[in-house]
Amino acid sequence: MKGLVIANWKMNASLEAVQVFAEKWQNLPAVTNVETVICPPGPYLQTVKAALALGLGAQDASAHVAGAYTGEVSAGMLRELGCQWVIVGHSERRAYHGESSSVVAAKAVAVMSAGLCPVVCVGETLAERDQGRHEEVVAEQLAASLAGVSPAPLVVAYEPVWAIGTGVTATAEQADGMHGVIRACLNRVYGSESSGIRVIYGGSVKPENAGELFARENIDGALVGGASLEAESFWKIAQAASAGSQ
Repeated sequence: MKGLVIANWKMNASLEAVQVFAEKWQNLPAVTNVETVICPPGPYLQTVKAALALGLGAQDASAHVAGAYTGEVSAGMLRELGCQWVIVGHSERRAYHGESSSVVAAKAVAVMSAGLCPVVCVGETLAERDQGRHEEVVAEQLAASLAGVSPAPLVVAYEPVWAIGTGVTATAEQADGMHGVIRACLNRVYGSESSGIRVIYGGSVKPENAGELFARENIDGALVGGASLEAESFWKIAQAASAGSQ
């Protein structure tokens, strides 16, 4: 299965930073055998599209098609801007904006209805892992987040909350083990159709640990935060994903 590496710039960057990233990226060797996607802040979507010949994604989308929803952006609007991917259910959206798994599922359905691919995020807190409930928590979260969601196009991102932006990364064994749990859950939900769903890892992915992560059988790529803001750093991660997919 072809690897997938997604840059989640979160609420970072600027018009100047996009141009600097693009100039540096264009001077690096081409990345092959892996899909590479940039998810910038909404105001920079068109700038990124014009500057970089990479996949384009958004960091969120509304569950609604249109209407009196001030501040919301629909998946259809994102499609018109050239987006192909949309992150839904990121732990920061769940924690800071109170998004439940049912809301995440509704957003994923809206994204699919607009012809885009949702990247559905799931993950446990450190307390839940310490209690030995991490597999149960992620399985329940995943099942609820996929209610009414078709198996294609679909990507699932495992992002342990305790490893996001902390500099602490799940070990390759921990990540691979949870990806195995997720694959089993997907098989229960979708049967043989689950074989085409990529499961990627997010949580302090860096050039230094990318190779070990991508060498694992169950890890198809990464959702990269801080390390994706600098072109060479993100390129090294994409190259590691390419090598791991061969």
